[in-house]
Amino acid sequence: MLTRLSGWGRTAPTVARLVSPRDFEAVANVVKKSRERGVIARGLGRSYGDPAQNAGGVVLDMTRFDRIRRVDVDECLVDVEAGVSLDALMRVLLPFGLWPPVLPGTRQVTVGGAIAADVHGKGHHVVGSFGDHVRSLDLLTADGSIRELTPDGEGSALFWATVGGMGLTGVVLRATLRVVPVETSYFVVDTERLDNLDDLLARQSADDDRYAESVSWFDATATGPRLGRGVLTRANHARRDDLPAKPRRDPLAFDAPRLFTVPDVLPSGLLNRATARAFSELWYRKSPTRSGQVQNITQFLHPLDVIGEWNRGYGPRGFLQYQFVVPFAAVDVIRRVVERIASSGHVSALNVLKRFGPGNRAPLSFPGPGWTLCVDLPVRPGLGELCDGLDELVLGAGGRHYLAKESRATAEAVRRGYPRFEEWRAVRASVDPDGVFASDMSRRLEL
Repeated sequence: MLTRLSGWGRTAPTVARLVSPRDFEAVANVVKKSRERGVIARGLGRSYGDPAQNAGGVVLDMTRFDRIRRVDVDECLVDVEAGVSLDALMRVLLPFGLWPPVLPGTRQVTVGGAIAADVHGKGHHVVGSFGDHVRSLDLLTADGSIRELTPDGEGSALFWATVGGMGLTGVVLRATLRVVPVETSYFVVDTERLDNLDDLLARQSADDDRYAESVSWFDATATGPRLGRGVLTRANHARRDDLPAKPRRDPLAFDAPRLFTVPDVLPSGLLNRATARAFSELWYRKSPTRSGQVQNITQFLHPLDVIGEWNRGYGPRGFLQYQFVVPFAAVDVIRRVVERIASSGHVSALNVLKRFGPGNRAPLSFPGPGWTLCVDLPVRPGLGELCDGLDELVLGAGGRHYLAKESRATAEAVRRGYPRFEEWRAVRASVDPDGVFASDMSRRLEL
């Protein structure tokens, strides 16, 4: 069926033949027959750009493969198909007192997508990224065969090329994941409101290792002495004894109803200088400094998940999510980026600043030791020029962009940002010499 597809940013829709296979054999048949424009797998469509689009080619809808095949409570392992969402996985695991150690900013991501993007959460400085917790995966390669891969030993190079490889080494069919035990589905949260970016950076650097989760929001509209003022929020998993009486009776309970769905009728331009400033002022004022507050999963990790299709709020032109990481020694780049955005006339309200710990062995994995900053910028004239200037700051400092978020980078920028790119491409070529797996992103970035 010909279907118009876009990423979550809604910036560059294209038309592809969307196929929903019923079983793994059918997936293999589609792959073996897809040659001229290739094929790419797609989960829930939460990459912001174009990695799960394939103009004129085939896109595999993998959401049908949503079985959780086995939960091993003693070994803290779960065996799942690639189309299982992290939301569904979490809901199954919690009654066993288990938890996925890495959850990104939304639960509406499939396991296959989480592997392909090597997603990270607010706890990267402690637990790393998603690929660090994959114990094995089954990969359908271009010749239609299925290979079981593990992080070490034979096939490990292909395993790590698949982690963060944006679906271009093959189709992940299933995976075994390591999970962790928890006593409750709640967090004990400490919040600090800081007056400017320097204070925010200093506090977030001070004692992050005491917390399992850490993130800050900053004001991208403030200038002068209030530049980058923000709210630092850090948390640890709550123990049962930390809970008030009512949630203590059912400490692993979880419910996150969707409050409403944004209609697809809103115009572009609703987020402008005035509304962004008003939102930022409200967000800053509603978050006073306080310690020991008990919050549930949605309150702390996924507040936007209660709003269906929230990306429609940016209107039909869509928005760009610009995320990068720079080494700790290049912290001055964070300040310069915030200054440029705040003075540019472009606005962002959903702004995130985090610290990453060590990276893993995946050549295209995004996280590495340093600061990562993320902003959501509505598409409007002049945005490309702003981002081109930010690119030079980021790449000049030894940083890089997140492939799961970007929608406008160049092939040169990716090669500069990912020094092991050629290593990844060699592994990919060894299993897919004809480029069967292809996407709008792979063509745009010459991957």
